[in-house]
Amino acid sequence: MARSLAHIICKRISALPSAGSSGILRFSTTVPNDPDTHEDFRPTSKIENSSVSLKEIVEQDVKENPVMIYMKGVPDLPRCGFSALAVRVLKEYNVSLSARNILEDPELKTAVKSFSHWPTFPQIFINGEFVGGSDIILNMHQTGELKEKLKEIAEKQK
Repeated sequence: MARSLAHIICKRISALPSAGSSGILRFSTTVPNDPDTHEDFRPTSKIENSSVSLKEIVEQDVKENPVMIYMKGVPDLPRCGFSALAVRVLKEYNVSLSARNILEDPELKTAVKSFSHWPTFPQIFINGEFVGGSDIILNMHQTGELKEKLKEIAEKQK
């Protein structure tokens, strides 16, 4: 009996069209204006309700933080290998690291790209200057250039 029931269920499931062919299964995590989504579960922007523009926020971040990284995820939990590499290299120098998760707000991501004129992430700024991404930081680390660039910051933080 159990075997025949399992056989019937498997037959019915296999008769269903696959998700790729018919589009029967659709998943989305970005449904900000869906009337069926309760307000508590809609995506929100922490910066959205601020009277300060995103460009001003990026400018302020870069100006006020000696080491600023715009990355996918956060330093304790990077969401991509390049961001993880950049954080790992920067942590070698024991300097305070300020970061923003660009995955939380697509508009912030766009604002950072237009500010730096650089298309990829992570983006690292040191003493208000755009330095580059993880590949550039790694290269600077290997040549000793990053140590010189962060030397003053490390001394101030001691």
